[in-house]
Amino acid sequence: MKDLIIGIDLGGTTTKSAIIKTNGELLHQWTIETNTEQNGKQIIPTIIASIKQTILEQQIAMARILGIGMGSPGAVDRSNGTVSGAYNLHWHHTEPINEQFVQAFACPFFLENDANAAALGEKWKGSGEDQANVVFLTLGTGVGGGMIVNHELVVGRHGCAGEIGHLHVTDDEEFQCTCGNQGCLESIASATGLVHLMKKLAETFKGESSLKEKVRCHQQVSVKEIFDAAKEQDVFAVHVVTEFSYYIGLACAHITNTLDPDKIILGGGIAAAGQVLLDHVRLSCERFVFQKARNKERLTLANLGNTAGVLGAAYLVLSKQKG
Repeated sequence: MKDLIIGIDLGGTTTKSAIIKTNGELLHQWTIETNTEQNGKQIIPTIIASIKQTILEQQIAMARILGIGMGSPGAVDRSNGTVSGAYNLHWHHTEPINEQFVQAFACPFFLENDANAAALGEKWKGSGEDQANVVFLTLGTGVGGGMIVNHELVVGRHGCAGEIGHLHVTDDEEFQCTCGNQGCLESIASATGLVHLMKKLAETFKGESSLKEKVRCHQQVSVKEIFDAAKEQDVFAVHVVTEFSYYIGLACAHITNTLDPDKIILGGGIAAAGQVLLDHVRLSCERFVFQKARNKERLTLANLGNTAGVLGAAYLVLSKQKG
């Protein structure tokens, strides 16, 4: 009986893998370093070797494996099973991932972008509660996401659907995005964007604040420090978080007015700020959402943490096999 799936979450520093039951139960997890030497030539062979070793150690018959799913950084060609533009992996070429897995294992292999895989994981076993229509928004070094409609990922004509970080949210020319445009959500709602926003707001803020004093003295301030100060009711920190959350809420309102999803899930390192972020984003989102689409329970925080990627990779196998 094929009752197991192997899920892989490929990252620039480490690669997480797991053996997962078809009901989503995690049986065994392990992590290896991502070997990016020699232009990343050893990344896939090393992952394959670790899977073979783990299957052997766990005494699992390949006949039980329904398939293998992987989430990877970069631009994913789903038809050919390749990845390009994954520069953090030192892949300056097109990497034939599917070809290597098919040669190594006698089971189906499916590949997806890592943000989309995480979205599938949160939809299936996380805060998405396995609802049909879920949007996952990751707030971290960059801003990414994934959109699921009727239980299926929306990838679009060029595979670019779900690029939530490039929704236009401000005309302020100070916020230049790495994509070449200005005013993208990522330029203001990423970790770098938040610090930039804080410094900009400090120029005109008149009140007394220990956080503002750090900015005035050119001290380094982390994202965590900003949110911690806001939780302690530092007036400037609250002002920064309110302004920051405004743009995220505006983007969430655009998403809601377009898709009317069951859930919009906030994940990534910045979402670790928790309720203080969620409350402010909800206020902004409700301000711009079409009245009949308002639902305070729609916006929620991710709850799977580091397992979202491997669970999403497993769900990818399930959905493709059913299809």
